[in-house]
Amino acid sequence: MAKIKNIRAYKILDSRGEWTIETEIFLDNGIISRASVPQGKSVGSFEAKSVLPDKAIESIEETLSPLIIGKNPEDQNEIDDIMIQADNTPDKSRLGANSILGISINCARASALAQNIPLWKYLETKFNLSANTNPRLFLNVINGGMHAGNNLKFQEYIIISKGENLTKSVGLGASIYQAVKKYLIKNLGKTASCLGDEGGFAPNFPDELAPFEILKKVIDEEGLSDKFDLGMDAAASNVDVSSQELIKTYEEIKKKFNVLYLEDLFGEEDFENFSKLKESIGNNTIIAGDDLTTTNIKRMKIAKEKESINGIIIKPNQIGTLTETIQAIKLAKEWGWFVIVSHRSGETNDDFIVDLALGTGADGLKIGSPARGERIAKLNRILQIQRNELN
Repeated sequence: MAKIKNIRAYKILDSRGEWTIETEIFLDNGIISRASVPQGKSVGSFEAKSVLPDKAIESIEETLSPLIIGKNPEDQNEIDDIMIQADNTPDKSRLGANSILGISINCARASALAQNIPLWKYLETKFNLSANTNPRLFLNVINGGMHAGNNLKFQEYIIISKGENLTKSVGLGASIYQAVKKYLIKNLGKTASCLGDEGGFAPNFPDELAPFEILKKVIDEEGLSDKFDLGMDAAASNVDVSSQELIKTYEEIKKKFNVLYLEDLFGEEDFENFSKLKESIGNNTIIAGDDLTTTNIKRMKIAKEKESINGIIIKPNQIGTLTETIQAIKLAKEWGWFVIVSHRSGETNDDFIVDLALGTGADGLKIGSPARGERIAKLNRILQIQRNELN
């Protein structure tokens, strides 16, 4: 039974060139595991709180490491609970959710390495879940809002693959991404290929519906209309438009483009208008919470009681431990919600979310665009799993 021998933490740069942390766990059998923590830009008020990287490293070295060294990394619930109790705040603001999450993820990754099995398979077995080895792939092709410097109010315009397997979904997504790039350059000029935070194209557009028109046109021209659905993350906590006007806009988007997926459509406390829209178009549309729910069971229960959503975004750094992330996934699945494991806008090359999505049986995996190294790392992990671990 391997034990944790040492824990080390240090600063690295994320995809925006801002400092975050990477954590290493050393087991007494020679295994070394690494995990890095992403950061969001449009951050929900109810997310667990990260601390500055220097403070996070101090928390790990002075407080958390002495409590964790000597433990079996497979004792995930115990280790996560120890860290939660050591922080002793409702939002992990004393030690930092980033400090805690790096260790938490590493416990699972080190345990999988010790057992010489894929991480997704370890998560499936460890938490008594059923894997989904072909979740829908959500690719953010056009960026707006806080993720771009253009005139779009809404943050993400998404294509959702229908590939026979993940490798085919990656290939289909990459082909549409390149086709959209060519279309934008031809019709809007060379600067239209400039990218936002998540690798999507970020030119100015005539209005908020124009990106859907372009995506639909390109997909149709490529002969792939049966291989994709469309979606959007409005990130409406950062949109200065009335709820009534937003509802009209979303209903128009649904009517014109038959979108499958709509996320973060109103402010993070506006459960009522989520409910109204879900009642209006939710029978054949995924109405998903992100800032509304923040991977937090307390928030999820409010959304369930008010019948606000039928889908949820899962981001481990919103809550701070793997144990709590798994609890949120299990509860969402119990309620029949569509579960999407998601990246953040300030990402690292850590590909943990891919294994998390597959191992926990998530319905969707949201990565960004097939561009930029931190997003490509996750797509390449998908290809690796399909190539080496599923055949």
